Amino acid sequence: MIEHPLDGWGVVEKAVELARLGDDFALATVVWRKRPSSGQHGSRAIVTASGELHGWIGGACAEPVLIREAMRALADRQPRLLLLGMSEEMGEVPEGMTHIAISCQSEGALQIYIEPVQGAPHLVVVGRSPMALTLCQLAKDLDWRADVIDVSAFSASDIDARTMVVVATQGHGDEDVIEQAIAVNPAYLGLVASKRRGEAVLGYLVDRGVPQRALDLVRAPAGLDLGHTTHREIAVSVLAELVQMRAAGAFAPEHDSTLVTPSNANEPASAIDPVCGMTVAADRTSRPYEYNGATYYFCCAGCHDAFAKDPVAHLSKEAKC
Repeated sequence: MIEHPLDGWGVVEKAVELARLGDDFALATVVWRKRPSSGQHGSRAIVTASGELHGWIGGACAEPVLIREAMRALADRQPRLLLLGMSEEMGEVPEGMTHIAISCQSEGALQIYIEPVQGAPHLVVVGRSPMALTLCQLAKDLDWRADVIDVSAFSASDIDARTMVVVATQGHGDEDVIEQAIAVNPAYLGLVASKRRGEAVLGYLVDRGVPQRALDLVRAPAGLDLGHTTHREIAVSVLAELVQMRAAGAFAPEHDSTLVTPSNANEPASAIDPVCGMTVAADRTSRPYEYNGATYYFCCAGCHDAFAKDPVAHLSKEAKC
């Protein structure tokens, strides 16, 4: 059964869902079109960090380019404005716009704005002090996902590699909580305690056999040093540290192997059609053709057959370009 593609507000609803789940994605919107492109003004699509496409911004000419550029936007956290169309028809390209030549049989053209979106961070505060409750509320005010869990109820299943964990148990079982959390390798692990208390807790865990390299990642004490502060003001200092680290890219995808990395390790493979110059997916859907030990891919049967009739002519043309 073919799943009905998302369209219109369905794409927006999907974006909200992904953001709430903490998943990163890129939102693409068609801001201009030249007839007879199949993409329409306002058409939207989502590209997830794994390269999945939800929605519709155009046909086979645009989709491979969109996925590739969306993955790059996720990697460098920079939006981009694409102009897709034949170069001789586009004239001078405005500054700040990326022109990508595509040889679409419809002779249409598109401008697509791609915006990378970071999913809402997930914060877990272990403890039940006023500081823990204040920190959770402040995080929610930033539209983060935030949970307060009592020390007796906490388990490693409550967190994952993207969770930020703040241990604020006031000395009630913080060693056990940290030991459980370390096993998951969360994005952040901080202990709310004095420096002396923090050293004692980490020293105890060393004696328990916890690797030093893992303990080096624990922030003890957690939060920015704001001097002598109240319990609720400590919550502000911890949140400030988390915001600062997030803005600096400490929780960016390169710190999470499940997401796209700056090296584009998860970027779907693509190729250039040697006949028309269009970007296509380098897989079986793009009519692969073997020639002289190399595999070439094509946007349509026409390009595939034209190349098969005279590969040398098309490869010579490609080399000149």
